[in-house]
Order: sequence, then C-alpha cells, then structure tokens
Amino acid sequence: MTVNLAIPRTSSVVLRLTRQCQCAVRANPLAGQRTFSVLNRPTPNYEGHVPLTPIERGALAISSAIWCFFDPTRADLIAALGEATAQPFPITRLRDAMLRSPTGRRILRDRPRITSQSLNLPYLRSLPANTVGRNYVEWLDREGVTPDTRSSVQYIDDAECAYVMQRYRESHDFYHALTGLPVVREGEVALKAFEFANTGLPMTGLSIGAVATLKKAERERFWSVYGPWAVRNGLQAEEVINVYWEEELESDVEALRTRLGIEKPPDLRAMRKAERERRKRERQEREAGLRS
Repeated sequence: MTVNLAIPRTSSVVLRLTRQCQCAVRANPLAGQRTFSVLNRPTPNYEGHVPLTPIERGALAISSAIWCFFDPTRADLIAALGEATAQPFPITRLRDAMLRSPTGRRILRDRPRITSQSLNLPYLRSLPANTVGRNYVEWLDREGVTPDTRSSVQYIDDAECAYVMQRYRESHDFYHALTGLPVVREGEVALKAFEFANTGLPMTGLSIGAVATLKKAERERFWSVYGPWAVRNGLQAEEVINVYWEEELESDVEALRTRLGIEKPPDLRAMRKAERERRKRERQEREAGLRS
C-alpha cells in the first residue's frame, strides 16, 4: 500500500490561510484593527481616510454628540458623530444587510454617488408629479438644499464600510422626500428616529435626544404622532439602505412607499402652520377682549 505524504503546495496553503483570516475579520471586525499612536498613524485605507486612536474616536463622539444635542441640524457634527460611533459593529451590520440583498450587493459593486451631476436635476424637474425623482427635486428646491452638501467619510477604517456610510449619508435627502418631513429641528428628529429603527446606527438614536430641546407643542407632537410613526415604520419597512435610488427616479413614489412598507406621516409643515394660525387667533381674541 502506498501512502501519499505529499505536502500541499505553499501557494495553496497561503491562499487557504488568507481566506480563513478574511472570514475571521468579517465575523469579528475587531480582529482586523491595528493599534497605533498619534505620532505613528498607519497608512490611510482610502482617499481622505483619517485613522483615529480609540481616545481620539471617543473624544470626537462625545464632543460632537454634545453639540448635536443643541443643534440637530448641524450636518458636519452629525457626520462626525455618525462615523465616530458607527464602527466596528453597527456599520458592519449595515454592510452585511446590503450583502444579503441582491440590490444591496449591486450598490456595493457599482458604488454610485448621489450628486447634482449624477442625478441631472433639470431632468428630474421635468418628470411627472407622482414620480420619486420629481418629489425629490421639489423637496430640494423647497428646502433650499442640494445633493452636494454631504461631506465625505473620513473616520471609518474599512473602505467598503466607509462607502456604506457615504451611501447612507447621501441617501438622507431621499428619506426626507419619501416621508415629506422638512428640514426643521422637529422634522430632523422625527426622521432620525425612523432611521434609528431602520438602520440601527447609534448616531441616529443619539440624535433623538434633541427632542428635549423642542418647544412644548413640538415635543407633544413627537411623542403622540411622529415618534410612534418612526418606530413602527422603521421596524416594519425594508432596509432603506438597499434602495438603488438612481433606478427609482421614474417610479411612482406612492408605489415605492408601498413596496418598502412605509406609511407617509401627517404633513408636518401643515401641522406647524395650523398651530401658528391657532396661536395667532388666540392672541387676537385676547387682545380684542382687553380692548372691550
């Protein structure tokens, strides 16, 4: 009987070990992290990447969280808070959610960017009123914002996870357009509650704390109307990170909401307007009563 004592070729062993290490890192994001100091930073993993020490990351998270509490409309601080608190586990979970979806995998492969040039805003203004693209561009025009205001990711170490965060950030205005929530403090808090229930990103959950800075009527409206809507719809809806928005621009917006399992919330601008008119009438009635 002949015994085969042949040793596998070195290249095969290396390849097998490499795959095992990649699987281990994917299963445990902490396994692939390197330790370093402020004076000895590693080479950036992608253009614009800024590696942070754990102390720097913690300081960035705390300082940006404090300022976001007082002003949840500060996009730069929200971006820093989002990146400082997203890794290793939350952003990896979101990346894995994309990998489980055929559309999400295509987005990760294509890595499209949402900008004024890539979307062709004049064309979107020519689309029918019921389309996603038309609702999106009308929302941009009404709120006075553009797709080009989103800053680039800097503090996420993994390049693929950095793109996931960038995609979430650039899709944020589509979430506004899909829900109709305006860019006011009350609207941002409501949308962040929806995003937290849907994406699980810590920054979105921390931003809900800004409800304490709202006026009394706004807080009551959040707890009675928009908070319950956000939790219910965020949990029951499909993962919105997996929407290929560039392919949905000509879709019917109501059909997309139905497909994703999202109910449109009550019109916040209309509710705020009705509240202002009610207070104005009450003030006029009080002034008339004083004169009589």
